[in-house]
Amino acid sequence: MEETLRELGEHITRANSGAVSGYQIAYGELNIDVKAAGIVEVTKFLRDDKQCLFWNIIDICGVDYPSREKRFDVVYHFMSPKRNLRVRLKVQADEGEAVPSICGIYVGANWFEREAYDLYGILFTGHPELRRLLTDYGFDGYPLRKDFPLTGFVEVRWDDELKRVVYEPVKLNQEFRNFDFLSPWEGTEYVLPGDEKAKGTP
Repeated sequence: MEETLRELGEHITRANSGAVSGYQIAYGELNIDVKAAGIVEVTKFLRDDKQCLFWNIIDICGVDYPSREKRFDVVYHFMSPKRNLRVRLKVQADEGEAVPSICGIYVGANWFEREAYDLYGILFTGHPELRRLLTDYGFDGYPLRKDFPLTGFVEVRWDDELKRVVYEPVKLNQEFRNFDFLSPWEGTEYVLPGDEKAKGTP
């Protein structure tokens, strides 16, 4: 299997020498480093070349390295049902640097790219509708960046009296909660609401 992946890695690198900067085989998977400007060219090659035939897009995700010069990795996963192989492409991008969209090659990339934009702030040029996908309207920040505060700054809730969504500062009331650290198999020493009927006499 490793020999097959090595041959495939060599083939992809030779055919896309201007766009591919190298490849590695790790944990039985082929990883290819691609320059941002060449991602469309390489993905089209992976889809159409007779030795590749990677027709299925599995995922596009982001990885954040805040201390690195190019902060983000955009990671693409593809599968070839014909050859029963998988490949992973990695593109490095700086904050504010746009990566070309591959929606024209793989229609399924649309929401994956929107998710990477929404959660990491990674921009994709040529995307038909690059807008937030998972966070709420007016959300400020990118929740999967490592410098994003874990508690956030505001909480969003529906106000039934005002009949609209309201934003309020986050309130952490953790210290006022009572926690029971007993194992559920040991049972509690207090009576839970509703259990008083079961433990009482009929």
